[in-house]
Amino acid sequence: MEVSFVGKRALVTGAGKGIGRDTALALARCGAKVTAVTRTQADLDSLVQECASITPVCVDLADWGATEAALQVVGPIDLLVNNAGCASLQPFLELCFCGQILARGMKARGSGGSIVNVSSQASQCALRDHAVYCATKGALDMLTKVMALELGPQQIRVNSVNPTVVMTDMGRLGWSDPEKSKTMLSRIPLGRFAEVEDVVNTILFLLSDKSNMINGVSLPVDGGFLAC
Repeated sequence: MEVSFVGKRALVTGAGKGIGRDTALALARCGAKVTAVTRTQADLDSLVQECASITPVCVDLADWGATEAALQVVGPIDLLVNNAGCASLQPFLELCFCGQILARGMKARGSGGSIVNVSSQASQCALRDHAVYCATKGALDMLTKVMALELGPQQIRVNSVNPTVVMTDMGRLGWSDPEKSKTMLSRIPLGRFAEVEDVVNTILFLLSDKSNMINGVSLPVDGGFLAC
């Protein structure tokens, strides 16, 4: 199934590493004009070296004023991937900032759009010692539904992807130990963790016209973890 974003403008937060970085690169390969947002200039520099067509924006999304100023000058955006978050177990929901700013622009233009929030299987299944993480991801899923309800009449679709453990560089450090990973893997019918590509492909599908009637969905990318 060929997916094309030619003529579309996309913005990806947390684009310096992992899922966000690969999503930005994939969107660019599919023809989108991509704006990559992250707080680490060195990550942006290396991203632009890899794909010169990507427009870098360095801003800490926890700083509302700076975020608003930075995003208001990026121009019209058709596709938004809210991916940024902390590496600790206490993520912040900065997506509200980006969603508010960019959805207002989508609504004003009247041309519709698509937003994908990066959530987690932890929004739907409790994990020991992850109280804040599970709670915030659960809130993110419900926020996705509210956004879909309120923005749908403007033809702006909002969905989330909910992956299991993903084998980013950080994921490999945390879950490569067979002794640590065996309990989690035993709950995944496919018997493996997700690769970054698995999540990126799902994001591309939800952003694309191939999913025109999918709205307000939290889509597991978990190998069947939540089915058990």
